[in-house]
Amino acid sequence: MKKQFNRMRQLANQTVGFLSVQVEKRLELVKQVSHSTHKKLTACLQGQQGVDVDKKSKKLPLTTLAQCMVEGAAVLGDESLLGKMLKLCGDTQERLAQELILFELTIERDVIEPLYDLAEVEIPNIQKQRKHLAKLVLDMDSARTRISYQQTCTVLWPKKLTMQATSRQ
Repeated sequence: MKKQFNRMRQLANQTVGFLSVQVEKRLELVKQVSHSTHKKLTACLQGQQGVDVDKKSKKLPLTTLAQCMVEGAAVLGDESLLGKMLKLCGDTQERLAQELILFELTIERDVIEPLYDLAEVEIPNIQKQRKHLAKLVLDMDSARTRISYQQTCTVLWPKKLTMQATSRQ
């Protein structure tokens, strides 16, 4: 009966070890995917990441185009058809630039920052905690083994153990 129990315990330990390796591999894959996705998304942004709205607006090509159109409309005047068209297109272009900036800010806040936190903060913390847990489990198993050995020794040789304990003092 004890042999069967030990076999089952060994099988359970092997299964847990195998699952642990699979979880570790999966965790590493998630880290790689989130890191590469973060890099690609950051590269897709037209404005600079982490800069306030005014600075993004000034450096965005759509804003520059809108300003150029509005200035051209001012030069031509509101009487000409081309001037009216440039004014309308410039205003529309400015609104498009503002929408793009708001979209990019939302993407940064809702997607890019959480991906970065996942890849660079959360997953390393999980890996660190897993290693710490594995160490604690080994310590606990070692303590259990020592306690079991002491209990076995106490049952088999009670006088010998008490003599050793008194001789140490």
